[in-house]
Formats: sequence, structure tokens, C-alpha cells
Amino acid sequence: MSALGAIFKTRGGLLVATTHELCTTLLRDPRFGRGADPLDTESAGQPVDSFLWMDPPDHTRLRALVSRAFTPRMLERLRPRIEAITAELIAELPDEADLVSGFAYPLPVMVISEMLGVPPEDHERFRGWSETLARSLDPMLTAELISETGRARREFRDYFRSLVEHRRERPGDDLVSALAQLGELSESELLATCVLLLVAGHETTVNLIGNGVLNLARHGLLAQAARRPRQVVEEVLRYDPPVQLTSRNALEDTELGGVPVPKGTPVLALIGAANRDPAVFPDPGRFDVGRDPGRHLAFGLGIHFCLGATLARMEGEIALSALAAAAPKLELADPAPPYKANMVLRGLATLPVRLGR
Repeated sequence: MSALGAIFKTRGGLLVATTHELCTTLLRDPRFGRGADPLDTESAGQPVDSFLWMDPPDHTRLRALVSRAFTPRMLERLRPRIEAITAELIAELPDEADLVSGFAYPLPVMVISEMLGVPPEDHERFRGWSETLARSLDPMLTAELISETGRARREFRDYFRSLVEHRRERPGDDLVSALAQLGELSESELLATCVLLLVAGHETTVNLIGNGVLNLARHGLLAQAARRPRQVVEEVLRYDPPVQLTSRNALEDTELGGVPVPKGTPVLALIGAANRDPAVFPDPGRFDVGRDPGRHLAFGLGIHFCLGATLARMEGEIALSALAAAAPKLELADPAPPYKANMVLRGLATLPVRLGR
């Protein structure tokens, strides 16, 4: 890599923004857009039509339709159900447990599945598909991963195609039923939106909960999760964000931080680095649940700000505070648990603990 001030250029021609100021500019500036899905649609087997990879006006239209289900008022109605699921999962944990498979994963999966109307018996069917699609966000894809992603995407869409048809005939009080009744979505847009909501609705929250427990336990601060859950979650999001980086493409010949950026050039925003920028966060390498980390970029900025940020925060606060109250003596059984092989989404593969109840 060659250094260009606060921007780095990789051998492959990617520009990488590392500071909070430059990442903020990149994420908000209309001169930079999402461009297209990094996976060639021909390789993936069929069109994507996910608003995650769209720019206005299509992004605006699709996001507006889906965002009706993610208003703070709508999501607050879910709080009792999230609290009930959390309590059930904690009660079922043995004293020696893997918190990823036994708690961090099933909680957000159950929540987003109930929102969408996915039956409980189907949860395990899409676990592998979801993990594959999450890995496909990485900026450097192998031919093998592209092939696996194409297969996972086809199988996921086929699953939702069947579910949508069922919900059109027998609609329920769920998001798939609501989307299926809209006449404003093409079939491809509808299926891609369902897949996006399910994957995005749990993958990052799994990492938020796992990363949160790990850092709280390492620093002897688990009790703080019960006392100040909101501050704890915000510091976890800053210190160890579930999404480490995101990308934008230059929509025109432009510049960033004084560096020329030709049209079509991909630029990475290193969220993990921006969240530890000493110009914004004093002593950024210290895990401090007492700080005000309100300017972190864990959920992005601008028109692509995470649609599920409110839900993720709620799930994280409920999960971490309930676990701290139920197992205040929790200890790590492995001080250095393994992470999943994913560059963009940073999360633990397993988190062995002793609850000490």
C-alpha cells in the first residue's frame, strides 16, 4: 500500500479512507454512491434488486416502502416480545455454554423471523445461506465464494418466493405479508428485500451481542450492562463495531481529502478505524462505558444509514442487560475465542463461557 495522507491506495487500486472526517464525508457526499452489487449478476445467477446496492431514485423508493415497519414507535411494540425471548434463551443456557450458538445467534434470528413471518422450523435452513451472503460483502472475493454466494442467493430467493406465494393466499400480521400485498414492488425487488431484511436483521446483531459480552467480560464491566445498557451498547458499537468497513464508488471525477478520485473508483470507509480516531474519541483504544460515543459510525451515515439501527440497539440493550442480571459472575472459558472468517462483519464464531449461576 502507498500512503496518501489519511487515505491509502491498495495495489488493486482501491482507495481506503481511515479517519472519522474522511469516512463521514464519503458516507454523506452525493458524489459517492453504492454503485452495483460487487457480485456480477451473471455469476450470481439472477438479478439482485436489493436497495442495499442502489442509489436514488430507486433506493429512495424501496427504502421508503420498507422503513414503515422500522419506525421507533413500531419497534417499541416489539420490546416485550424481545424481552420474553431473551429470558427464555438465558433460562435454557447450561452453566458452560457457547453464547454465540445458544444466545447471540438465536435471539435476533427469532426476532427478525417473527417480524417477517418465517416459521420457527425454517430458522436452521437459512443459517448457512445467511453466513455465505454475509461473507460475500468482503471486498476481495474468490471464485469459490462467488459460486457459493450464487447458490445461496438462489436457494434463499426460492425459499422466499414460496413464502410470498403462501402469504398472498393467506396473509398474516407480518412484514412479508405486507410487502406481498404492495403493488409497487417487482418480484425481484420483493425477494431481494426479504433476503436483505433477514440477513441484515440478524448477522450484525449477533456480532454486537457477542462482541459486547466478550469486551465486558474481558474488562470486568459486565455489571455495567445492567446499570447503563444504552451507554454500554454505544461503546461496544464504537470500540468493536460489527461492521468494520463499507464501500462507495465515485459517481463522477472528484476528490476526497485532496486526493483525486476518478469516476468509478471504489473507496472503502474503514469504520473500525474511524471509530478509534483520536481526533474525535479521546484515548480511543480504551473500552470506556462511561464515555459519550455518540459520533461513532457503526451504523453508517447518510441515505444508507442502517435501517435496523433502532432494532439492533434495542436487542443489544435487552440482551446484555438481561444476561448481566442473570449471570453476574459470568467468566470467559476461552480468553481468545475464534472469529468468523469475514473481513467486513466482525463477529465471533464461538464464545465459550461459564455462567456461574
